[in-house]
Amino acid sequence: MAIKIGSVAPDFNLTDQNGNKITLSQYRDEKDVILSWHVFDFTGG
Repeated sequence: MAIKIGSVAPDFNLTDQNGNKITLSQYRDEKDVILSWHVFDFTGG
C-alpha cells in the first residue's frame, strides 16, 4: 500500500511493551508521529 507524503495514515492498533493497547488515532492532533518499518534489521538476513 503506497501512502503519499503528507496524507493521513490509516488507523491501526498495536500493543506496547507493557501490554497496553495503542491506536494511531489516539495521537491525532496531539503529537507528531513518525511511522517507520525496518524489515530484517535484526535478523541477519
